[in-house]
Amino acid sequence: MNTVTFKGTTMHLSGNQPAVGQKAPDFTLTATDMSPKGLKDFAGKVLVLVSVPSLDTPVCDMEVRRFNKEAAALSDKVRIVAVSCDLPFAQARWCGAAGVSAVQTLSDYKEANFGKAYGVLINELHLLARTIFVVAPDGTLAYSQIVPEVAHEPDYAAALEAVKKLA
Repeated sequence: MNTVTFKGTTMHLSGNQPAVGQKAPDFTLTATDMSPKGLKDFAGKVLVLVSVPSLDTPVCDMEVRRFNKEAAALSDKVRIVAVSCDLPFAQARWCGAAGVSAVQTLSDYKEANFGKAYGVLINELHLLARTIFVVAPDGTLAYSQIVPEVAHEPDYAAALEAVKKLA
């Protein structure tokens, strides 16, 4: 999918989405302490990459809070990371205000490295599309979900089922 809609308007995505079964593309993101994070930092874990346009929007807020709640029922072999182009400082503020501690937030604000590597950067907005990627402990992409309408929530059940099969 090289397009999504945002409130009904077609938006174009940069890059190509990786195929399930191939090695997950590496990325460089920025943590709230300004340290770089990449795929290697999660090696050997089931990694759930949840990309959202902005934590400061109602649907993104709901989604990351939901994953934070779901994380409690998952194995310690699972890491959930919410990726957005929000500044790391804003992500830290949002997590504190929302009480989110089981989901790590990472920022793609610098060069949209993740957005381009995973084909989910919305060109017109320089924001990330709403997606979920599940990376197996061996580094292969096990599940991919791109939500066609950015203002809609993802299929949580399908994503969590993919995680549980790996954990």
